Amino acid sequence: MSILDTIVTRKKEEIAERKKQLRPVELEKSPFFDQETYSLSQALRNANPGIIAEFKRKSPSKGIINDQADVTETTQGYVRAGAAALSVLTDIDFFAGNDGNLCVARARNQVPILRKDFTIDEYQVMEAKALGADAILLIAAILPPPRVLALAQQAHQLDLEVLLEVHNEEELRQTALNESISPFLDVVGVNNRDLKTFNTTIETSIQLAKMMPDNLVRISESGINDPANIRTLMDHGYQGFLIGEYFMKQSNPSEACRNFIQKLETS
Repeated sequence: MSILDTIVTRKKEEIAERKKQLRPVELEKSPFFDQETYSLSQALRNANPGIIAEFKRKSPSKGIINDQADVTETTQGYVRAGAAALSVLTDIDFFAGNDGNLCVARARNQVPILRKDFTIDEYQVMEAKALGADAILLIAAILPPPRVLALAQQAHQLDLEVLLEVHNEEELRQTALNESISPFLDVVGVNNRDLKTFNTTIETSIQLAKMMPDNLVRISESGINDPANIRTLMDHGYQGFLIGEYFMKQSNPSEACRNFIQKLETS
């Protein structure tokens, strides 16, 4: 069983537990549920480039990355450094995230926030809205195209945007290039991490860029640790760059973000 299979199996159990604790009608009572959302896609179009800075404590491949950083200090520091948007992990078991981190980040920042989790159920889409997220992540590797469509449609009904993540040409063709699904996608992200080996290379983004239409808001994820990577990817039409591990492994993630953006601006 792959790590993704293990995560999805656990996620199904987690969702079943959550549904017993809090009904959908109770999620709608959240103070965030009726708030106006910020557009992730527009923020990326307006930025040059659009850095999505991630708050991430742990990963299955790296273990603990940073278990000391404060969510308020880090996310506000990211925004002050020039990040166009934030990404906050809420998966508990595999990434040491939690819903509270997202709520805090929402209360402290006025930029788009992506709920970074393994969304497989409509209940999670409602959760994202209740937690104050502006966008959800849908991962093509764990969702058949009909499920991508259904969850994306629900997200739009709740005024949430959708970031679809793909890893290869087949996933891209079945989802982002599918005429039935594409109208409900706001951003397409290419994850540069090989799910079998966990190796990362920006060549994955470069190769898939050749298949994407120019009007598609595209971002590159994973393995971005040098401003030179950004310049290369911008030459291939990428407008956004999700960076988490590189910032979070530093003792001061927001300072690392600031230095990165400053180097990028002067390079």
